[in-house]
Order: sequence, then C-alpha cells, then structure tokens
Amino acid sequence: MNILILGATGRVGGQLVIYGLQDNHHVTVLVRTPEKIAINNANLTIIQGNVLNKDDIVRAMHGIDVVISALNTDGTTTLSASMPLIIEAMENEGIQRIITIGTAGILQSRTIPNSLRYQTSESKQRSTRAAKEHHEVFDLLKQSTLQWTIVCPTYLPDGKRVGIYRIEGDFLPEDGVEISVPDTAEFAFSQIKSNDFLKARVGIAYYAIPIEINRI
Repeated sequence: MNILILGATGRVGGQLVIYGLQDNHHVTVLVRTPEKIAINNANLTIIQGNVLNKDDIVRAMHGIDVVISALNTDGTTTLSASMPLIIEAMENEGIQRIITIGTAGILQSRTIPNSLRYQTSESKQRSTRAAKEHHEVFDLLKQSTLQWTIVCPTYLPDGKRVGIYRIEGDFLPEDGVEISVPDTAEFAFSQIKSNDFLKARVGIAYYAIPIEINRI
C-alpha cells in the first residue's frame, strides 16, 4: 500500500512509520521539519509542508491508498483546523480510509448516557481542551463520506511493545489505565487491513492486572 502518515515526528507517528516500512509498504510523511526524520529507506518519501496548508495536503495525497493521522493537539487548534483540509483532499482524491489517533476522553461514558468520558468524572484530566479538539475531529469525521476509525488510547507512556491489550468499540475497556506508544501504534497500523471498526471509535488499554509476559 501507499500510506500517508501525518504527525510522523511525534511519538505515535514515529512508531507508525517504522511499522509501515517493516511491513514493506511505501510510506509518505508530510512534516514541517524533514531533518527530524532520522530514517533512510527507499520506501520512505518525505514531503516538507504543513497540515494547515491546503496545497501541501493536496500534494501529499497523490497516489495514496490510506491515511493515518497521529497529529496531536500541542496546545493549539492544529488538529481541528487541519482535519477539514484532510477530509476535503481525501474526498477529492477518492481516498476512503483514514485511521486517526484520538483520546479516551471522546469515548462514551459508562455512567452517564449520551455523554463522553471527558464530559464526566470518568476522565481524570484536569483540562478538557485537548479532548474538545479531538471531539471536534470526531464530529468532522462523522459528517464526512470517509471510512474512518479513531483509536482512543488512555494514559500513553512511551513504554515497550507488549502485544497483549484489550480493545472495545466506543468505550474504554473497564478499569483500563494505560497503553504504551508502541502498542497503540501497532493496533492503529493493524486497522489498515481490518474492517472491524469502520466509522467507529475504539478504546485500547492493558488489562487491569499487569501481565508478565516472560513469567516462568
């Protein structure tokens, strides 16, 4: 496949690039600072540009089969401001599939019907600013014609790949506390070949009791 990864210089985005190249796909990244990509691979195309620039987005979309967005909020409105440009370019180019990295805050509340976690006491975040940005992206994708999936991790330490975790459509797995960056990226990347969560959010977290993989 030809995969476009947005947010490739971030923690999850960088892992997504590695997984894409390891799986022998052609990976294109759109980044403001190309020198931050310390990978030299014949299957990697680096385009210098900005996700807030419509022409840059259109240029990056040519020949792409699937888009994975690991853009984050970073205290700005880049996430919500770029998504209309991404959606328009994808629809014009005839690209249907997009996987994005969201946040557990925009999953459904288990205690208050018709509310999202960040709108209730289920979320432990002091600020709702980032969740509101992700909520806006969620609404934009719902209104689009795209085949979207939003992967919604909870607390996201760098950690290591464990390879064993729980997933649940529209909800955070019960008592889910954290999920590492590599495992989040692994699951998100796996969705390019899956139809299990089309036009849906999916919560991801480890088991409530830590699993010791190498226990004898």
